[in-house]
Amino acid sequence: MPEVDELLEQQIAYYRARAPEYDDWWFKRGTFQRPPDVRRRWAAQVAELEASVDAFDPRGAVLELAAGTGLWTQRLVRTAASVTAVDASPEVLDLNRERIAGAGAPVEYVLADLFRWEPSRRYDVAFFSFWISHVPLVRFDDFWGLVDRALVPGGRAYLIDNAPSLDWYDGEAGVTRRALADGREYDIVKLYWSPVELRDRLAPLGWHAELRRGEFFLYGSVVRG
Repeated sequence: MPEVDELLEQQIAYYRARAPEYDDWWFKRGTFQRPPDVRRRWAAQVAELEASVDAFDPRGAVLELAAGTGLWTQRLVRTAASVTAVDASPEVLDLNRERIAGAGAPVEYVLADLFRWEPSRRYDVAFFSFWISHVPLVRFDDFWGLVDRALVPGGRAYLIDNAPSLDWYDGEAGVTRRALADGREYDIVKLYWSPVELRDRLAPLGWHAELRRGEFFLYGSVVRG
């Protein structure tokens, strides 16, 4: 589907260009500044996410897909024996390296488009944050096939993403137009899943998902059912 390929190329270009701004979204700075009550609720739910990842206890060889600037890599290296961090943007991987700076488990960085990459080994855990919403429906099954091929028998996956209906996002039919601080605009894939919808979509593929949804986040574990 050439139109999907073109959209995904634009998505990569967007996140490469957005690399210096990405953490502003997470920390609600600059153009992502929000009222104090929203920031307090956001911080409280970030703490819940961190606790949930700690409870998941990602150990052994961990594969982080769409690793980004390292906001979660820095947590994974606390418990993992090793982390392989894959992302299509060299700019965010550079920021990830700076953030980790040798702390915790060793990290191998892989620059690759996840829709074209194949793992050369298997892992105990696959982790991805704010990624499944960027996977087009026509690539959904193939992506979970990749996760399956990347995991050892009995391996586990954990995902974090946006909860649906956040009031500062828009878009139709799974495509959203995003603007950078300098005014450049890009179209990207953005699909907002509810826990039930994602569980139901994964079940026929042989996955069992235990997911939760808060005001801002969707998160939980996925294992072979």
